[in-house]
Amino acid sequence: MIDLKRFRQDPEGTRLALARRGDTAMLASLDQLLAIDERRRQIIVKADGLKAERNAASEEVARRKKNREPADELLATLKASGEQVKALDADLRGVEEEQEALLLSIPNLPHPDVPPGDATANRVLRSWGEPATFGFAARPHWEIGESLDILDLPRGAKVAGSGFPVLKGAGARLVRALANFMLDLHVAEHGYTEVTVPYLVNRASLVGTGQLPKFEDDLYGGTDDLFLVPTAEVPVTNLHRDEILDGAQLPITYCAWTPCFRREAGAAGKDTRGLIRVHQFDKVELVRFCRPEESDAEHERITAHAEAVLQRLELPYRVLELAAGDTGFSSARTYDLEVWAPGVNAWLEVSSASTFTDFQARRAGLRFRPELGAKPEFVHTLNASGLAFPRTLIALLENGQQADGSVRLPAALAAYAGTDRLTPRA
Repeated sequence: MIDLKRFRQDPEGTRLALARRGDTAMLASLDQLLAIDERRRQIIVKADGLKAERNAASEEVARRKKNREPADELLATLKASGEQVKALDADLRGVEEEQEALLLSIPNLPHPDVPPGDATANRVLRSWGEPATFGFAARPHWEIGESLDILDLPRGAKVAGSGFPVLKGAGARLVRALANFMLDLHVAEHGYTEVTVPYLVNRASLVGTGQLPKFEDDLYGGTDDLFLVPTAEVPVTNLHRDEILDGAQLPITYCAWTPCFRREAGAAGKDTRGLIRVHQFDKVELVRFCRPEESDAEHERITAHAEAVLQRLELPYRVLELAAGDTGFSSARTYDLEVWAPGVNAWLEVSSASTFTDFQARRAGLRFRPELGAKPEFVHTLNASGLAFPRTLIALLENGQQADGSVRLPAALAAYAGTDRLTPRA
């Protein structure tokens, strides 16, 4: 949620910042927000004035009664003004609900260093590793997975529908190996606290991280007002919802391995082959809470932690800074990690590392006390996939494929998978 106080003080600056996202329709919401805020303040001033008058009149009634003087006229005035105050309070609640709904629909302000424009303005910051070259035609992962007998897309579709893959045998073990490898790396070397969280979250949690109300169509669930998690970011960030944290303990860092469930209603027919775009997948998520002044450094740090996974897996990747128009609703700045997949001849996103500044914290009531006795402030929240499994599996299969049909696994993963090579079925 944007800072309403900042918006009041500098509406034009807020307008210019959001204009960099390229959504002109959203700018009209700012005009509406200003008008609603003015109405709210007018109601408050009028109600406060009436309440002050009522207090003075009540004191006068008490004085008259004490002195046995008539007070009928004043009592009638108090009754009428009481009804007015009730009506104004009801109006105020309605206006504040309208204001809240509008605030929840406005995206975060882009970081000042984020380039303006749409996805065509995304820029490559750096790359790592050399794309694999082969003396044979590189095969896509769905062919490799079938020949290794580790991927069964038809049976997944039979059980649940398209986008729900089945991994079996060495494929299922590879999922466990990836999870254990990533969690061990982030806990032992990067200092995260591992948490196991619910796979169902309530509406307040999804509002807190920004998925609701805007993206409800992309979520599974709703029964009992509970939703399947689209990412562990939601339950992990909301662990401290409506709390005041001790500033001395910041940064607080968590990692979690969960399945993720996404309808992706707006992505029908796009990149649907194999594991490129699925509705259920596993992911290790990194979440950090920090002081505002440390936000930029923490963004670089969490991105480096996600990059470390790709480097240990020996997978060539590049880091993109997203332009304002391609940056997610809640994010102020996002770096995408894209891994090279030679079988589909494409760069595939395996992680988004984002800083949300105080946007999520305002929605979730997530504050910290800088020092003993100091006024609470909103924390800054950050997260990154560390990593998402499907496209990591794609990259492992397609980069590790050999001429004899086997797939070589990197040493860092082989220790967890119990083998350094996957071989085709006989």
